[in-house]
Amino acid sequence: MASALVCVLATFFMSKAPWPSSVRAAGSLAELDIDPAQLAAYKAALKEEIAASIRLEPGVLRLYAVSIKDHPIRFASRDVSRSDVISSPPKLSDFKRYKLTTQHMVKSLTLIETEPCC
Repeated sequence: MASALVCVLATFFMSKAPWPSSVRAAGSLAELDIDPAQLAAYKAALKEEIAASIRLEPGVLRLYAVSIKDHPIRFASRDVSRSDVISSPPKLSDFKRYKLTTQHMVKSLTLIETEPCC
């Protein structure tokens, strides 16, 4: 899983920042294991949540998700938000819908809060 996370982070840190240099980006990494019987339904829910988060959540700049090569039920996701806009966890109905829809699909979840280091 670590190599996939490095790839996701490298993609983020090598891209040009679309926000003022005075604003820092913050976010989290998520590592998930999905019930194999629910894989197609999970991917559909995740795709919908990514689109809604970028469109509706204030400050969300990017949200990436990848499945781990040779382990299609393992996912890593990375969200990047403007630190000057983040005040609390998302409370929008689309995020709540995603959590309710996927709660029986996710076998394990590890959430790691991050901040830029350099």
